[in-house]
Amino acid sequence: MIEKIHWLGHDTFKIEGEMVIYTDPYQIKQQDVANIILITHEHYDHCSPADVQKLLSKETIVVAPTDCASKLGGKVRTVKVGDSFSIEGKVQIEAVPAYNVNKNFHPKKNGWVGYVITIQGVRIYLAGDTDRIPEMKNLGKIDIALLPVSGTYVMTAREAAEAALQDIKPTIAVPMHYGSIVGSSKDAEEFRRLLEGKVQVVIKG
Repeated sequence: MIEKIHWLGHDTFKIEGEMVIYTDPYQIKQQDVANIILITHEHYDHCSPADVQKLLSKETIVVAPTDCASKLGGKVRTVKVGDSFSIEGKVQIEAVPAYNVNKNFHPKKNGWVGYVITIQGVRIYLAGDTDRIPEMKNLGKIDIALLPVSGTYVMTAREAAEAALQDIKPTIAVPMHYGSIVGSSKDAEEFRRLLEGKVQVVIKG
C-alpha cells in the first residue's frame, strides 16, 4: 500500500486504492477526481475550498469537521472525534483527536481531527496538525503513520519520532507538514535518523 500513497506537499496525500482519497488538499497543481476528500481542520492550508474544487465530482464525498462545512462545496459529511463509518463498504474512516498540548494553534476544544483510514485491510493514520498526545496510544494497530515533523505548529521531528516509537508503533512512518509553510527536508531526514533501525521511515516526494 505504501507505493499507492503519494505526497503532494505539506499535508496533502493522494491515496490510491479501490477509491481515490485526498487529504487536506492544498496548492493542487492539476485537476483530478477524488472519491473521498478528508479535511482535518479549518486553517487555510488544510481547508482550502479552491483546492477542493479541483478534485470534486458529483459523487465526491468531503469529510470534514463542522467548522469547515460551510466553506466547502460538494457532498460534505461532518465529523467529530470518535465518529467511525464506512464509505461504500470499501473504506473505513475513523475521526481521532488532533490538538496542541504546549501551544495554542490547535486547541483541543476546537474538536479538530486526524483520521484512521482502513483500505484493503491496511490501517493508515493521518495525524493532522497535532502534538504528541495521549490518545495516540489508543489507535490500535497502525500499519502506516503519516506524521507532522516541522515543529512550530505541530510536533518536532524528535517528538514525532518518540510518538511513533512509544505510542503509535506503526510498521511504516511517513513524515509530512514540511517544505511549504514551515519546516524543511532536514526535519524529515532528522525524523528518519531518529527511527533508523527501529521503525521504517519512507520519505515521499
